[in-house]
Amino acid sequence: MSASLFELLASRFPPERSAPCFILSDGREISYGALESAAARVAGRLIAEGLRPGDRVALQAEKSPEAIMIYLGVLMAGAAFVPLNAAYTKSEVDYFLGDAYPRVFVTDPPTFVREAESAEALARPVPRDAGDLASLIYTSGTTGRSKGAMLSHGNLAENALALHAAWGFTPKDVLLHALPVFHVHGLFVALHCALLSGAPMIWLPKFADAEVLTGLKRATVMMGVPTFYTRLLANPAFNRESASNIRLFISGSAPLLPSTFAQFEQCTGQRILERYGMSEAVIITSNPLEGDRIAGSVGFPLPGVELRIGGGEETGVIQIRGPSVFSAYWRMPEKTAEEFTADGFFITGDVGRVDPDGRVWISGRAKDLIISGGYNVYPKEVELVLDELPGVTESAVIGLPHPDFGEGVAAICTGKGDEAGIIVAARQQLAAYKLPKRVIFVNDLPRNAMGKVQKNLLRQTYATLFQR
Repeated sequence: MSASLFELLASRFPPERSAPCFILSDGREISYGALESAAARVAGRLIAEGLRPGDRVALQAEKSPEAIMIYLGVLMAGAAFVPLNAAYTKSEVDYFLGDAYPRVFVTDPPTFVREAESAEALARPVPRDAGDLASLIYTSGTTGRSKGAMLSHGNLAENALALHAAWGFTPKDVLLHALPVFHVHGLFVALHCALLSGAPMIWLPKFADAEVLTGLKRATVMMGVPTFYTRLLANPAFNRESASNIRLFISGSAPLLPSTFAQFEQCTGQRILERYGMSEAVIITSNPLEGDRIAGSVGFPLPGVELRIGGGEETGVIQIRGPSVFSAYWRMPEKTAEEFTADGFFITGDVGRVDPDGRVWISGRAKDLIISGGYNVYPKEVELVLDELPGVTESAVIGLPHPDFGEGVAAICTGKGDEAGIIVAARQQLAAYKLPKRVIFVNDLPRNAMGKVQKNLLRQTYATLFQR
């Protein structure tokens, strides 16, 4: 029996294929039947042009329904999908194309799909085994050359089914989809949950307050990054009534501030469900649908996921093993070997701890660990204290070269406050070695496309702060 991800998804499409799949901001709807038909013609065109099972198809374009038609067509043809951020420069794209070596590179999905209408539709999906490559997802590359995480049909299918069950999706749901589709969050997490339910998606090109507020009136589930929720909270039109139709708000791709969690509950009466994932494993843990969702925690490992803390300490680097964990980095055998333990656990690079009841807490990235005067300082611990102080909206704590301590703790913050006063106030909750030696206020923190603060850029900008 084929383990094709496309076959799994299509088996859950509504029996009546005229049911809507995409609900566009201009009021148009695209049915499940139209999606399936377009995917079959895309697959037929690709195969007619010489695409073979295992070949790569790269796509770099703005979000559109046609991009998803191509994604599903690639899966149907037995090839591997390589999504690229539309914001990448030519030199960045050249690297990805040279590494993935795709047989086809699509930059205009509407035209590609339109031209595929004349192709003979593929009658049935190309059979795939669970271990066959379905997608190459390139990591952000903040610590070096971007790596292509090889995700198989089995990896993606297992994760999609686990999330569909964990979050209680049904055909009655309507998903508000305002995420980009070059990343696992929008492409795999959100999209697959909807497709497995045969549910419609309110399909927004990007997050825009007015369109999201309108969409909330019809949607039952919203997935977003923390920035989505802070922007909603800043909008006077967003209130308890605005959120009343939503059964579940989900946040991921970047840490959700406990203050945002609390403000959102106060505003809407609902607790955001935070989860934890990464390109190499899609979603790893989730707060429960039924049960306590605790601010600052990313919940419990999904069924089938083994999670442990490396090094034998209470806090350390998280290691995982399970059916959704990728098999290797594309064309990087040495790097792959470095990132897996002898017994097959992937070393995530995220620092965290696990409560006695199994609940997981993330402290930050191992590369962000600060060693100041021989003491380990976990930035997240300091950030949680600073973010609660008057005047601080959000903080990013980094380690910078220091002539006496090796690394000095520095806090780059948004908001407005007195540097000396903040350090004094933080001392009430933090040991002296954890205290920021400098607190600098800026208008905005640099973020990547998924809302994560780019601490590598902050370290570059303020590299000489303690050398002056």
